[in-house]
Amino acid sequence: MTVLQSARPTFDPNDVADVDADLYLLDEQLDEEAKDVQARVRAFVDQDLLPVINGYWERAEVPYELIPKLAALNIAGGTIKGYGCPGMSRMSASIAAAELARGDGSINTFFGVHSGLAMGSIDMLGSEEQKQRWLPAMARFEKIGAFALTEPAHGSDSVSLETSARREGDFYVLNGSKRWIGNASFADIVIIYARDEADGAVKAFVMEKGAEGHPTGYNAEVITGKMGKRAVLQPNIVIEDLRIPAANRLENCNSFKDVNKVLAATRGGVAWEALGHAVAAYEIAVAYAKQRVQFGKPIAGFQLVQNKLANMLAQLTAIKLTCFRLNELGESGQMTSPMASMAKMFAARQGRWICQEARDIMGGNGLLLENHVARHLTDMEVVFTYEGTDTMQSLILGRHITGLSAFA
Repeated sequence: MTVLQSARPTFDPNDVADVDADLYLLDEQLDEEAKDVQARVRAFVDQDLLPVINGYWERAEVPYELIPKLAALNIAGGTIKGYGCPGMSRMSASIAAAELARGDGSINTFFGVHSGLAMGSIDMLGSEEQKQRWLPAMARFEKIGAFALTEPAHGSDSVSLETSARREGDFYVLNGSKRWIGNASFADIVIIYARDEADGAVKAFVMEKGAEGHPTGYNAEVITGKMGKRAVLQPNIVIEDLRIPAANRLENCNSFKDVNKVLAATRGGVAWEALGHAVAAYEIAVAYAKQRVQFGKPIAGFQLVQNKLANMLAQLTAIKLTCFRLNELGESGQMTSPMASMAKMFAARQGRWICQEARDIMGGNGLLLENHVARHLTDMEVVFTYEGTDTMQSLILGRHITGLSAFA
């Protein structure tokens, strides 16, 4: 009797337990808190996220079913102390981001927008009363946050934002538009940055969703057709005579320099996200190479594949070293904007390359969502662009090197 071989490969992309992606033993430097966070988030990723994410990603839908499980991890708010937030160390919060990205970029972006940008804005720029009013519910994921800064005509040049705010009695009236605003189509709390018509200063306003939905004057239309980050919704927003109570203006935001405090705090997190994607792609590529048989032996036994894997691990280790050092500088208060820019630029660039190499090692099977690498690769294209493009990060670094600005 002839036994027909199945046309379907038997590779399991989740079977990466024996793959070592930490050659320099950097994880051994983690304290007990960070190790606990790493274990809890990785368990969530492996048990809850990976079994379902591809379907949501392909349908371009948010996996709302995962939010209660994400909330149970008690990581929202990251390093924020009090207000129901975990008050983690910078390292623990970074490890959480890397582990989420190792699972999926959309979920990491959903979380990063809510926890880092929206909650971070309130924590850094809000009054004590405002922190007490909004942060506890956000820490429990009872209210989801969004961060509305980027505009259609001002991507990299965000300082030139044109959305306006005009004071009328106990309200501010906002007009303008925003683009690529994660979570903003369903968020309960949206931080909208606008320029005050009275003094020209950039200020922050908290729009709250009511029982009947978003208020009149706020219209969010989800951007469709994305090649990456498909399981997080990022709409265009049109703002027309949107009335926000004056009490909802974040008291400590009075210039774009204040906005930059939030952006600087989150930029390093993008480097950690790139690390997570790179770890996932490397682990899957190694596992695949050991299992995939061609020409009578596993492809891991061929020189070209070993050369690829060796270079991938070297670059992965360099990303991780950069991330660890950036955190040390942050903890000591020495981190600067050029340092964060170099970390983001290098990690995103090399993380994308590692994902490309993993896809190449897997051949046609690397194109399939079921093997995860294609999702990490296209998501890395987004990471390469957002929170400041590769080019803009290089110009920030170039200005630091030369003392000359190549942009206005």
